[in-house]
Amino acid sequence: MRILGIESTAHTFGVGIYDSSADAMLANPKAFYKAPAGQGMIPVVVAEHHKEHGAKIIEQAMEQSASDWDSIDAISYSAGPGLGPCLAVGAKAACALAAKNKKPLIPVHHGHAHIEAARWQTKFKDPLVLYVSGGNTQIITGTRKRSLFCPPFAVLGETLDIGVGNLFDAFARELKLEFAHGSIVAQKAMQGRNYIPMPYTVKGMNFAFSGLLTFASKIIPDYDENDLCYSLMETAFAELCEATERALLLSGKNEVLVCGGVAQNTALMKKIGQMADLHGAQSGTCEGQYNADNGAMIALTGYYQFKRGKAIKPQSVWSDQKYRVEMVV
Repeated sequence: MRILGIESTAHTFGVGIYDSSADAMLANPKAFYKAPAGQGMIPVVVAEHHKEHGAKIIEQAMEQSASDWDSIDAISYSAGPGLGPCLAVGAKAACALAAKNKKPLIPVHHGHAHIEAARWQTKFKDPLVLYVSGGNTQIITGTRKRSLFCPPFAVLGETLDIGVGNLFDAFARELKLEFAHGSIVAQKAMQGRNYIPMPYTVKGMNFAFSGLLTFASKIIPDYDENDLCYSLMETAFAELCEATERALLLSGKNEVLVCGGVAQNTALMKKIGQMADLHGAQSGTCEGQYNADNGAMIALTGYYQFKRGKAIKPQSVWSDQKYRVEMVV
C-alpha cells in the first residue's frame, strides 16, 4: 500500500510517500518558510507561502517516488494542531487530490505523526514519549493493544505556557539574529562556557518557559550572547529531564522516545540518554529529516490510521488548530 502525506501545520509544506510493502519512505521533499529578520511567523503570510510552493512539492514527491495516481492508495494530511490558515491549505490540497483521484482521505494528528516516525526508526515498542517542538512540549504515553503502541494517548506532563522550541525561537528574535531560529541558539550555546543562573519552573511533570524567556531577554545587554544561549538551553533541558525522569519512574517503562524538531538537539539527547541510563532504560530518536516537520511522518501515520479504519470521504475533510493528542482515536 502506498500513502501520500501532506504536512502544513506551521512553517513547512512537506509531502511524503510511504510504501508499506517495502516499509520504506519513497519521497520526502519540503518547502520551508523563512521569516524576515526579527519577525516570527504570521499565519496568513505562511499560508500564502504554502499555496505558492505546494503544487511543486507534491509534483516532486510523485517524481522522486516514481509514483502515479494509480499507485497511490490513499491521501493523508495533518489535521492539527497548528496555525489555522496553514492547516487549511494542506487540508484543501489533500481533499482536492482525494476527490479528483477517488482516494480515501485520512486526517492525522501532527504530534502522533512525530511519535510514529521516531518509533518507526528506533523500533521502540512501548515508549514514554518526550515530544519537543516549537508549539508543543509534552510527555506522552499510549495504550498497547494487540502488542501495538497506539491511541488513546495520555499526556502525563506538558508546558504550562510556550513550547520549548518557541522559547528558543523567541530568544533568537530578542538577540536580533538574522535568521531568528532555535538552531542558531543551539549553535551559540555550544560556544558558551559560563552558566548564568536562570528561573527554573517544574510543577510535578509540568514545566514552564515564559519566565525563563523574560529573564534571559532582560539581561541580554549584561552578558555574552554565547553564555546566555548556553544558560537558557541548559535550564530548559534540565526542566525537561526532571519531568521526564519523574514520568519514567511513574510509568515503569524501559524506553524513552524523544521526537519533534528540538529532538535534533544533541545536547538534549545526551541529557535524556544519561537520565535513561540511570534507570536501565533505552533512549532514542529518529534522524533529523523525520524530526523536523515533514510529509513522510504524515504518510506513515496515515497508513497506520487507515489500517485502524480512520479514513474519511473527501467531503468530510476537517482541521482543528487546537487538536490535542488525547483526542486521537
